[in-house]
Amino acid sequence: MTQEIKENFSDFNLKPELLKALERKGFETPMPVQTAALQDETLIDNDMIVQAKTGSGKTLAFALPLLNQIVAGERTPQVIVLSPTRELAQQTAREFAWLGADLGVRVATLVGGLDMERQIRALRDGANVVVGTPGRILDHLRRGTLKTDDIRSVVLDEGDHMLDMGFRDEMEAILKAMDHVERTWLFSATMPPEVLTLSKLYLNAPKKISLVSDIASHSEITQKAYIIPSRKRFEGLTNVLIWENPSRSLVFCGTRAETQDIADRLCDIGFRATAIHGDMSQRERNNALSALRGGRVSILVATDVAARGLDIDAVSHVIQYGLPQNLEAFVHRSGRTGRAGHEGSNLILLTAREARQFKYMLQQSHSKLNLEWIPAPDAAEIEGQARVRFENNIIEHALESNEFEPWAEELLKRDEALVLVSGLLAKAYGDQPSGYSIRDDVQFEMDREKGRRDSSQAPRGDRNGGRKERFKRPEMGGGMSIQFAVGRDDGWEVGPLLGAICRSLGVGREDVGNIKLRDSSAVVEISPRGAALVEARKERLEKDGLPISAMRQITQGDGRGARGDSRPPRRDGYRGRDGEHGNRRRFPK
Repeated sequence: MTQEIKENFSDFNLKPELLKALERKGFETPMPVQTAALQDETLIDNDMIVQAKTGSGKTLAFALPLLNQIVAGERTPQVIVLSPTRELAQQTAREFAWLGADLGVRVATLVGGLDMERQIRALRDGANVVVGTPGRILDHLRRGTLKTDDIRSVVLDEGDHMLDMGFRDEMEAILKAMDHVERTWLFSATMPPEVLTLSKLYLNAPKKISLVSDIASHSEITQKAYIIPSRKRFEGLTNVLIWENPSRSLVFCGTRAETQDIADRLCDIGFRATAIHGDMSQRERNNALSALRGGRVSILVATDVAARGLDIDAVSHVIQYGLPQNLEAFVHRSGRTGRAGHEGSNLILLTAREARQFKYMLQQSHSKLNLEWIPAPDAAEIEGQARVRFENNIIEHALESNEFEPWAEELLKRDEALVLVSGLLAKAYGDQPSGYSIRDDVQFEMDREKGRRDSSQAPRGDRNGGRKERFKRPEMGGGMSIQFAVGRDDGWEVGPLLGAICRSLGVGREDVGNIKLRDSSAVVEISPRGAALVEARKERLEKDGLPISAMRQITQGDGRGARGDSRPPRRDGYRGRDGEHGNRRRFPK
């Protein structure tokens, strides 16, 4: 028997109050994830796993069927939704509020950073739906202010993000406290092993819905990879921004300090940009989002964590500045554009060496991502495109009104017509951005990377001989051993630590020796050249989250060379990365 195709919300067995709310919002046709959740009415009696990308309409996909089952008139929580960030929790709460208004549904939002007493009052007043972040919800459970006796449904929204952000213990504690619920639904854009493990522990024979055939492929999004020079990364970013001319863009960086630095430098050269990161107060974050939504800025520079759950419409471009930690991070970032049927562009800016690593990442994941690989545009190319764009704008304005045509005809008949037109162009075009000359740097690094690849494919004897000469590193004797007052407990890993040191000191990877990373500290060997820069760069190191707690001179012969000389190569390939300042992979938030 063929299943009836349902094209409108009115085709589903939804309460009249829900249909009226959808009609008021102008929603008629459900999105695919909503159709999948509503089509099978038996899903309401089961645990469920839904894999759908960000911006696919998943909030309505779980809100509609749950509100359709809610018992009106009860004054205790029946539905609880866990969200990774307070922004996403607040957004989800708003969706439940307008959708369930005619049913008399009350919604309580439990998130950190907001008044606890107000949240307690909302629960006492009879909230039917509770939406919040794991930490704050667990806090209410332990205080006894959140009663779970009548909760029938638990939704884990963006489960992969919550695990990425370290909420596993809180999530498990909450799920254990609610083992009596009738259904647990997990929504996630990706299904890494951590998510699958959690689902096996706490979901009972879940039904599965997947609307993601290839985790890295979004048909609405144009995918491009720009190669930028390692020592002129910011210049490469600038050129791409001028070339692409985004109307509203998100630029993803690795660290909080970096987001602010990039936003400030973009503003200095005339872009309208602002940053959003975890060190900002909620008011500052709201102001940054308001500025982007209102058009006062066109570029929001963000960390991955700060951007999660942001409700930003019509982002034309996502720009990933540097190598993402993994393919899942790449997918989550790209999902901020091309939302709700809109077209978008996802751009990733990589050095030649990072490009090789990213290609390997794609190869290992068997992704069918169709990326266009392009050297970042040079100043000469930007100038040509800018002139064409300027001329087209002039023509558009002229076509809108012929008021100045008689004057133009008169000017063109004069002997000094050429001088007049030249003067007009100088006055009108003079403020156009010109970009940076980076093509030679990009080409040099691409050729160098190709040479390394060719060398690695040479016979063993030739390869070893060439590599020894090419990668000979200086001894650290005469340099310095620096102890930093941060370690693994602060979120650092060896790779990001190396990149941060190179960037902060303005040195290359060959100037960094052995790295000993402990839970609460890190000891790093620096070459004599790098050691000479430490005193002048202490403030920059501290700004990048690397406060120095101790230093000692390395005597001649004490240093054992650069990190990795006496060790086997790392499995993630980090040993071969560029270390020039500005390089990044994944820094702590």
